[in-house]
Amino acid sequence: MPETAIAFDLTRLITRLRHASPSGIDRVDLAYARHVLAGAGPRFGLVSTGLGPRILDRETSEAIVAAVAAGWVEDIAAEADPVYLRLAARLAGRPDPGAAARPAASGPWGRRRVQAETAGRTLRGTGVAALPPGTLYVHTSHLRLDRPERFDWLYDRPDIRPVFFVHDLIPITHPEYGRPGEAGRHAERMRTIARHAHRIIVNSGDVGDQVSRHIAWLGLAPKPVTVAHLGVEPVFRPEGPGFAPERPTFLVCGTIEPRKNHLLLLQAWRAMAERRAGDGASSRVLPRLVLVGRRGWEAENIVDMLERCAAIREPVIEVSGLSTPGLAALMRSATALLMPSFTEGYGLPVVEAAASGLPVIASDIPVHREIGEGFAEFLDPLDGPGWIRAVEDLGAPGSARRATLAARLDGYAGPSWAAHFAQAEEALQG
Repeated sequence: MPETAIAFDLTRLITRLRHASPSGIDRVDLAYARHVLAGAGPRFGLVSTGLGPRILDRETSEAIVAAVAAGWVEDIAAEADPVYLRLAARLAGRPDPGAAARPAASGPWGRRRVQAETAGRTLRGTGVAALPPGTLYVHTSHLRLDRPERFDWLYDRPDIRPVFFVHDLIPITHPEYGRPGEAGRHAERMRTIARHAHRIIVNSGDVGDQVSRHIAWLGLAPKPVTVAHLGVEPVFRPEGPGFAPERPTFLVCGTIEPRKNHLLLLQAWRAMAERRAGDGASSRVLPRLVLVGRRGWEAENIVDMLERCAAIREPVIEVSGLSTPGLAALMRSATALLMPSFTEGYGLPVVEAAASGLPVIASDIPVHREIGEGFAEFLDPLDGPGWIRAVEDLGAPGSARRATLAARLDGYAGPSWAAHFAQAEEALQG
């Protein structure tokens, strides 16, 4: 039997170098690009343009993926990440390393240069006639799906078998957390998928159920859905670089936006600060809260607190541009991960933290139960006093609550990308 030809959609990877570090979807896109292009059989890259899709050969596609990964400095050690070095020094009460933490070679201008070069490579691509009959087309990012005309070429090539990865339906199920108009755009994405998909891959059973219900609601034929939990990079492990914070340090990871429920944590920190101020204690005795992620949309209330609430200015720290090895080192050093989200498609930081040996307190939502049952502690995302008690208990010297959560992680092995692709193999074989 001839080996399956696969064309991987590179469009999102090419456009994302304006950011210093990848988002969760970017990391999935990168993992799939590497996996597909390294496989046996004919391999191609596909880039969606206003003039139609452009097809790139394997060598050109691999060069684009390598350039993007280098621009995100994903393969450096934590000790070479200037963002991590400065943050670790601050949390440990050490002087800023200054010149010792030199900026990474690929700064904003370097990434823009790489982005321009990769965009230029697409102009040398060919049309979809270059794809062998029966090619599997793999799209893992949601990008451009709200522009159905970009996928009309699939009507001209009915032999092509499209496989789409759906990360979540949050803009549809929880439109209040998205940008204006995002619910309509995501509904259009789902219609595009429902019209064209040969198969669908999802990151959780919860998302899979939502996808199947939505397609039925659209009145379209059901599609085969494969559930494959996202893999954890090998750098997330208990052993490795780290540091000793000068006081208890809690992490919350993800884009700063309302559905992540950062506001609950900021209000909790303010309540703790005000209570301690009433007792005559300085805010410097408060635990630290580190927000890992860039600012997102519809986050004005959160940003107002970060910029204008004096009570939390000292204990709360924002950090963005942290490399994946830097994040892993930070997780090895912290007290616990706090994940109070109202809704998630998966919740990758939950399993990354667990793989790093970091106790997890997560909101009691279906997908957190799906991926964190057995090691995480679950709290209602509206239970402010409960989250305050958890922080104070976990941060106490010799905390029994933290010891219990840490013990649950003994022998834990997070889901691997190898396991993910083994689960997804049926879809990727067509």
